[in-house]
Amino acid sequence: MRRVSAEELLALRRRVLRADNPESSVEDPRDAEAASRHFGGFLGPRVVASASWFSSLAPVSPELRSYQLRYMAIDLDVQGRGYGGLVVDAALKELRSLGVEQVWANARDSALGFYVATGWCVVAGSEHLSHETQLPHTVIFRHLSDATPSGAGGG
Repeated sequence: MRRVSAEELLALRRRVLRADNPESSVEDPRDAEAASRHFGGFLGPRVVASASWFSSLAPVSPELRSYQLRYMAIDLDVQGRGYGGLVVDAALKELRSLGVEQVWANARDSALGFYVATGWCVVAGSEHLSHETQLPHTVIFRHLSDATPSGAGGG
């Protein structure tokens, strides 16, 4: 797990999150901002995990310094092997060192089990369809004062 450029993650984002559709957007306007953080997990030279983090006002506890997680993706053939927890742990370690107090995301409902098992909280009543994918999502958050690493839940 290491910091990478957003460009290194685009192919994985497209493959996993957009069903490899070349017409779908997999870029965020904030990708190149200096405050943005991108993390990749590698199996040999291949990127198998991605997580991008953007400084953002959170819908929960907006007074806290927060970052939004977007484009969390684990390659299909390695899902369930712990890469998700590892890539999140690497990011949270760095974000804590920057003074970030909270992280949040619009999580795909199909991934809520992972997030809850790794210490994230679901915002009740926040269920919605993503305008990009038309898939069900729910707002989640995590305060970084939590001592439990993300991978502790087996993620």
